Amino acid sequence: MALPVRAQAAFAVLRQIEPILVLEQLGSTLFDTALQMVVRDRCANATYPDTHSSRGDSEQKAMSDFYMVYNLIIQLTPILPAVLLAKVGDRGWRRAPIVVPLSGYLLSRLALLLVLVFRLPLQVMFGAAVLFGLSGGFCAYWPGVMTLASLRSTATERSEVMMRVELLYGITGLVGSLVSGHLFLLYNSNLEHGTILLIVSTLLHLLSLLHSIFVLQVKQVANQEPDEDCHILSNASGNAPVEAPAGINMVNVTLLFAAAILYGSAVGGAMEILGLFVLKEPLSWTATQVGYGNAAGCMIFLTSFLGVIVFRRCVSDVVLILIGMLSFASGIYVMSFVTATYMYYLARSLNLFALIPMPTIRSLLSQQVPAASCGITLTSLQLSMKFAGLAYFPAFTKIYQRTLDWFPGFVFTLSSILTVLGMIPISIIGCRSPQRRHYVRIQGD
Repeated sequence: MALPVRAQAAFAVLRQIEPILVLEQLGSTLFDTALQMVVRDRCANATYPDTHSSRGDSEQKAMSDFYMVYNLIIQLTPILPAVLLAKVGDRGWRRAPIVVPLSGYLLSRLALLLVLVFRLPLQVMFGAAVLFGLSGGFCAYWPGVMTLASLRSTATERSEVMMRVELLYGITGLVGSLVSGHLFLLYNSNLEHGTILLIVSTLLHLLSLLHSIFVLQVKQVANQEPDEDCHILSNASGNAPVEAPAGINMVNVTLLFAAAILYGSAVGGAMEILGLFVLKEPLSWTATQVGYGNAAGCMIFLTSFLGVIVFRRCVSDVVLILIGMLSFASGIYVMSFVTATYMYYLARSLNLFALIPMPTIRSLLSQQVPAASCGITLTSLQLSMKFAGLAYFPAFTKIYQRTLDWFPGFVFTLSSILTVLGMIPISIIGCRSPQRRHYVRIQGD
């Protein structure tokens, strides 16, 4: 009798979003390492008109130019498809923002495999990026995941549920990153380095797509606290619902969006350059070291989750966001002066809570809207960050190229400054919130 019960419980878990998240993230971490190493190999003999550039600097410029165009395509093309998918999802087709982007993931992974096997030009990946973007990409996929997670939780536990999803995402990335470098080195006389890695990545994405089509179940938990749809901050922070529907609400929403865009720009710009920074001298990482470095980044998902569990019992959501931003600002500033591998891991260790801000901001936004508009709200935030990417990707790339000779880590200092600026709108929300606590007590009475 116990066996059927356990089987039913296991099947219920399989029908949730988590198995898809695991399969997709495993495949993506393998793909990221493969793309990074393939791009380096293809750009090894790049030359630039500037005769003063060394071979290493020319390679870095060629790689950064490729990633700039590649990332811009990925930032630009998903905008309209993501909006359409969010609207379709809010009309009841909740699986659409999951299934359609996963098909784009599969096609882009298959494209890199074909580039490697048939020695196609690296520019083929620009076409793959277009297909990936037209499917909605991460811009549609991640809000879709967060929407499903939000629907199956109440408003009071939503921050923790979203952070738990981030934790699973990070642990899966940690495992995938640890093995990715070793899988990249597997080859035989008929297969190049990275072929087996990309085959495994493609199969994992195929499984995640099939799972989302035939197994995934959408489940919504009835909200026992209807008034919480209007809250700006969660109950954990002890803040009140917004009673004025127009003015105060819009100011706080704008501040949350501004903080998210500034912080997202700082993180996105720094992470774009960090993957190139570790491949140049004096670090000159191998594929295995790249995998370990990516794993160190994924460890931050675990430490950030533990930080939420510990800190949310004694501090507000605003303070929680500020802790995460300060953690990233300090770590990425130290990264500016890294010249050895041990220094890299020291800098990353300061980023222990760097992933706390974004899921917390998403949670605050999701609690202001009814379930029918949750998807479009989270997608709007993601799209705002996409538009910001159209500016910060070229800016960080060009600044990095022009500071290679005298201070390659300058972009990390710039990222730290942007993070500090992002703390300002969050601090303003923190200053405004005590004014509303008095009204909560009157309502309670």
